[in-house]
Amino acid sequence: MSFRVLSAEISHETNTFNVRPTTLQCFDDRYVLYGIDACKARGGQNTELAGLLDAGRENGWDIHHVISAAAGPGGVVTRAAFDALTTPVITSAQGVFDGVFLMLHGAMVTDFCEDGEGEILRRLRDVVGPDIPVAVTLDPHANVTVAMCDLAQILVSFNTYPHVDMRATAQRAAGLLHRTMSGEIAPRTLRIHRAMLEEANGGRTDIGPMIERHALARNYETRTGVYAVSINGAFPCADIAEVGPTVLVTCDGDTQAHRLIGDTLADDIWARRSEVLNTYVTSNEAALEALNWNGSAGPLVIADYADNPGAGAYGDATGLLSALLDAGVTNACFGPLIDPEAAAFLNTQTLGAEVTLDIGGKTAPQFGGGPLAVTGRIKWLGSGRVTGGGAIMGGLERDFGATAVLEVAGVDILVVSIPHQMLDQKQFETFGIYPARKSVVALKSMQHFRADFEPIAGRVIVCDSGALCTLDYGSLDYKNVPRPIWPLDQ
Repeated sequence: MSFRVLSAEISHETNTFNVRPTTLQCFDDRYVLYGIDACKARGGQNTELAGLLDAGRENGWDIHHVISAAAGPGGVVTRAAFDALTTPVITSAQGVFDGVFLMLHGAMVTDFCEDGEGEILRRLRDVVGPDIPVAVTLDPHANVTVAMCDLAQILVSFNTYPHVDMRATAQRAAGLLHRTMSGEIAPRTLRIHRAMLEEANGGRTDIGPMIERHALARNYETRTGVYAVSINGAFPCADIAEVGPTVLVTCDGDTQAHRLIGDTLADDIWARRSEVLNTYVTSNEAALEALNWNGSAGPLVIADYADNPGAGAYGDATGLLSALLDAGVTNACFGPLIDPEAAAFLNTQTLGAEVTLDIGGKTAPQFGGGPLAVTGRIKWLGSGRVTGGGAIMGGLERDFGATAVLEVAGVDILVVSIPHQMLDQKQFETFGIYPARKSVVALKSMQHFRADFEPIAGRVIVCDSGALCTLDYGSLDYKNVPRPIWPLDQ
């Protein structure tokens, strides 16, 4: 039997402390693709859509893919953007389908509701009814809500951070959807939660306790009636009621026994909440390390964890850059610095020109430093379109918008217009900066950079520059999270 499956991808990770709303233009800046165009652009890479299409071919499905849309992490999604992206999905759902497959993030907040994914599922259920099987893939930084689990039978998150298993995750979820449509299984997803903002290491899976947890989860999945066990580290920069780490158990049969699986994993997350893998240095400490690094074993990679555009930080904090320049660090690169005003000005100049201007720090100087006055030489100008080459972004396009490279006292600064975190060496190399040849590589990312930059690094250090995604949660004005909650309330 050939099943007819409706599919859609709408992804956003919302930092509610970011004052800039996420509009439809923000989605257009990353991608909004419809139907066959989405399948052509994203169907052959390490994406959830590719995994869905793999499963569809294997099982002979008739897939009606409506939309693929994502914006860079940022402020709350506007109602206008939300409605524009979801309306085609809800309209299409009025057709006859055997199942629905949604590729969501799990941490979307809108300007009219805290649970964006729950709202998508609620609108969908209003059309398709309560019984049609719905499978959802999630980023493990999802803040999974009760409504999401009530409204979708199957929820499966990536198992890796850095995220390198998107395609494989979709294949797993699609396999469960096929078994459900065939009547072989009748799953539901249990949600187990603890009163925390996030798992202590943000769900990091390359080292640390999450390795053991995932091994245990895979073992649990061999039990009768257990189909997927997902561990979500959560997204703490969301001031919402249902924030925090969750364990999801997609199962049928004895739910009491299956819930014990989730409790075991959730209890371990709670018990080990103070075990931190990263050592966080200040901007000045990072600069001192950089000054004393000889680079013979490879570059010193400094990750500005707190100013990660991939978690909704503004990406324009100058604290780390200022410290590197003040220390006299050379043969270095820094990026991306998100400053559309500076990028536009630089693109009116000529290559090789020496210019003086203020860069960065224009949005919220209290988070990571204000505008930095620099004099430098322009080394690259133009459009910031990049095709990735690494494990996460390989074959996929991103666009930094108007882009420039400004060399200031031996530091190549990548100045861009559209926010993206640094997770692929091509995001430097496309603009004439070769990280492997540098002594110091300073970049804005939390963890994803490790997939492509760790292989060339002599050493990696992590900096908390005090920007919007600082680990000092007490400096953020939480109002809606339930109290008490760790680590705000020890």
